[in-house]
Amino acid sequence: MKTCTIRHNKILLAENAKYCDDAFTRGLGLMFTFPWRAAVLVNKKESVVHASIHMFFVFYPLDIIWLDSNQQIVEIKRHVYPFTPFVQPRRKARYVVELPAGDAEGIHQGQTLDIVQETI
Repeated sequence: MKTCTIRHNKILLAENAKYCDDAFTRGLGLMFTFPWRAAVLVNKKESVVHASIHMFFVFYPLDIIWLDSNQQIVEIKRHVYPFTPFVQPRRKARYVVELPAGDAEGIHQGQTLDIVQETI
């Protein structure tokens, strides 16, 4: 499994987050995981449709952050409830960052996140 580190203004948000860059891992996301887990879903291009997610079989609330190709935040939805059938951004995004609810506190639209894929 690929992993990554997520930082905001040099502050660590998540370490060993799932790095999902293929159709299977993006579809699976954080299903059947524990609440302290984070994930980054990476699409090949910016899109509203491909940046949409579901919360089926995610048993804890999440903060969802959508980023463009430059890793700039285009939208944030906080405390998205488990089993929400459909969540999508209003603007195109390439990255979808899923964090346990509350972990995106102090983060706002227009700021950037640093996502660094860890090498094996």
